[in-house]
Amino acid sequence: MTRTIAQIEEWLESGTRAADPLDHAGELVKAGEEVLENWIVAHGGTPTEETRENFRLLALHRQGARGDPSFNACRETCREIAYHYNLVKLEAAEDRGQDTVAMMRLVTKHLVLFIGGKLKEAGLGDFCCSSRSLRSKPDRKVDYLGV
Repeated sequence: MTRTIAQIEEWLESGTRAADPLDHAGELVKAGEEVLENWIVAHGGTPTEETRENFRLLALHRQGARGDPSFNACRETCREIAYHYNLVKLEAAEDRGQDTVAMMRLVTKHLVLFIGGKLKEAGLGDFCCSSRSLRSKPDRKVDYLGV
């Protein structure tokens, strides 16, 4: 079952994580997929099960970007999540994945804030998840699938 954006944001803020860096990296990729699923469902679509470059995350981004050029602003964020996942896979054998997972977690949070913000405020994607209009309003938790 797909978590809402608010649930994913709460999970990221809680610091809950798998002990193994590779397992946690997988959790972060899944969180990214769920955020994109929220976007697609909110726009009347059915999230794809396809992959692109071995990542469903990238296929979901491609699907979500159809018809909304401003959504391409998070393309590199999705690619960076995939990149960090691959780095963690390489580093896990040498027990060096913790720093990479920490960065991956920050990038995943950026994706959550961007898409949550775009869903909440039309046109936000023309700027960034740090847009002042979003940050200046209280009670900005986003909850879409549960509606």
